[in-house]
Amino acid sequence: MCAFFVSTIMAVVALKWLPVYVTPLVLLRSGEYALDGKWVSIHKDWVSLDEISPHLRKAVIASEDPKFLNHQGFDFEAIAKAIDSNKRRKVKMGASTISQQTAKNVFLYPSRTFVRKGFEAYFTLLIENIWDKRRILEVYLNVIELGPGIYGAEAASQYYFKKTAKNLAQGEAQLFAAILPNPRRWNPKRPTNFVLRRRNFIKRNLALLGNTYFKPTM
Repeated sequence: MCAFFVSTIMAVVALKWLPVYVTPLVLLRSGEYALDGKWVSIHKDWVSLDEISPHLRKAVIASEDPKFLNHQGFDFEAIAKAIDSNKRRKVKMGASTISQQTAKNVFLYPSRTFVRKGFEAYFTLLIENIWDKRRILEVYLNVIELGPGIYGAEAASQYYFKKTAKNLAQGEAQLFAAILPNPRRWNPKRPTNFVLRRRNFIKRNLALLGNTYFKPTM
């Protein structure tokens, strides 16, 4: 048990500065595609947060976690609402913060088991206490899945819009944020009506948050 705590803390400390090139999700997806007899090439490039458009940084916060800059890793109000909603709905509602999603993507595998959620909470606490918000957002934007075999803002920007992540326009950034719930199904270049509605939701959230909410480093 002591070895587990020491090794995980050391890993989180190291990744406070080191790029994250491979995640369990990348390996899992590659295996899934191989088992299905598909060849899907991996597109993944690491860039610093300064090399990612502020439009995208703000859009993902407005889309995924409007309280990101204020909470300590968990949005307990959103969790309570999700629990109440899921009692009445077949389609389950999530309440994971950007910090939780980052912890899951970097250190764990996709699963809805209580064991995995427990580890997710543990790693979320670690990164919230060892990293800062800027680093959490930087890692998140470099590891998120944005299409089949496409991981991270830079690779997705190059693939879909033939430009760097730094040069993403506001509308393009909002479309990226809009497809996050199902990036292997939705395409920012060919948005469905549902994706367009999500983009409008993101625009409304951005207006409600206002520019003063986002720290200059964000």
